Amino acid sequence: MAEQRTKLEPGAKLPVLSLTPDKYVPHRYAGASGDFNPLHHDEGFARDAGLPMVMAHGMLSAGLLASFVTRWFGAGSVRRYKVRFRDRVFPGDVLEAKGSVVREFATATGERRAELSLELVRQDGAVVVAGSAEVVA
Repeated sequence: MAEQRTKLEPGAKLPVLSLTPDKYVPHRYAGASGDFNPLHHDEGFARDAGLPMVMAHGMLSAGLLASFVTRWFGAGSVRRYKVRFRDRVFPGDVLEAKGSVVREFATATGERRAELSLELVRQDGAVVVAGSAEVVA
C-alpha cells in the first residue's frame, strides 16, 4: 500500500528516500535479471576495465528510483516511467531519490494524473538517474 503523500500541486516536493546498495546488491540483481556481465560481479574484471570496483546495473538504479514512485503512489498507479542514465552507481554509494510534481491533470477519460520529475542523486551531488513518471493521482 502506498504511503501518505504530499498534496499534488506543481512544485510540491515528494519526501526524499535514502538508499544505500551494499556490495551484494549487484550479485542479487544479476541473478534476478539474468544479466551476468562481469562488470557487475567480478572485482578483478571491473578493476581491469578501469573501474574502482564492481558497479550496479543501470536498470537496478532505475528500479530503485521506480520504487520511490511506487512507495508514494502504489505500483498500480504508474502509467508512464522514463529514465536517462547519467552516471554510475557503486556498492556503498549513498543515494537519495527525489521528486517533484510538475503538474496535475485529467485525461480524456477523466482520470486524475500527476506528472513527476525524478532524480536519483549520489552522495557527491551527481544525478545518476534522471527521469519522469505519470501516476494516477
